[in-house]
Amino acid sequence: MQLGIRLHDTKPLPFEERIADVGQLGFQCGHLALSKVIKEFPTTDEALTPGLAMYIKNVFARNHVDIAVLGCYLNLTNPNKEKLNAITQRYMAHIRFASWLGCGVVGTETGAPNETYTHVPECHGEEALETFITNLRPIVKYAENMGVIVAIEPVWKHIVCNPKRARYVLDAINSPNLQIILDPVNLLDICNYQDQVAILEEAIELLGPDVAMVHIKDYVVEGDNLVSVGAGLGQMDYTPLMTFMKERKPFIHATLENTTPENNLQVKEFIQRLYAEA
Repeated sequence: MQLGIRLHDTKPLPFEERIADVGQLGFQCGHLALSKVIKEFPTTDEALTPGLAMYIKNVFARNHVDIAVLGCYLNLTNPNKEKLNAITQRYMAHIRFASWLGCGVVGTETGAPNETYTHVPECHGEEALETFITNLRPIVKYAENMGVIVAIEPVWKHIVCNPKRARYVLDAINSPNLQIILDPVNLLDICNYQDQVAILEEAIELLGPDVAMVHIKDYVVEGDNLVSVGAGLGQMDYTPLMTFMKERKPFIHATLENTTPENNLQVKEFIQRLYAEA
């Protein structure tokens, strides 16, 4: 495992200083969401030139930090055709940029069939799933042309809400350039969290060969909701995940989520200890 962090959970410093700080803390990789991390210059589609890619790549390389994934978490089932076109173009810009960065993965969640990206019962319906697949196809095709992986992240409240639906999407598109970001907590909700081990084991069984990277966080129950927190600060059982990574995914990128600058080292050390013991 190469352990990293979601970069917008780190100390809010100017870009070059932030990446230097991440490297000094001993993180080996980062999840980069451009607009959430870089404030000094624009990261619009037209700004994503090869020159900017080389600059960003060199900043990370100087600090011995990989770019594990370039995040583009936009709604591919937005029913507004004009907005969907802009979203599609944004994905393609990220795929081009990832190819220049030397970042193998562009990551995304799987949306909702509305403009507000809001969980509704229709998220789990067949129509939304087929719309997502239809809209994802050209993006995966573009990723094939650019030599980049698009990795979808199943989330209970989104369209690809469980391992079976994720497997269906992989099989329907049938491309080596479509893979999975495995985030165990995102597969859980108030209705199923007590079955967390069985759910994670099912995800590993169905999706394991196609997992490109891992997100690691935890959860606590607050009323009728699960609230995400840093790993080791909640109720998640990481045993199947640690075993999976150690036995089947050597040197896989795994990034911490929902940490804070105050606890990111504590969380890092917790996960490193679990991995060593697996």
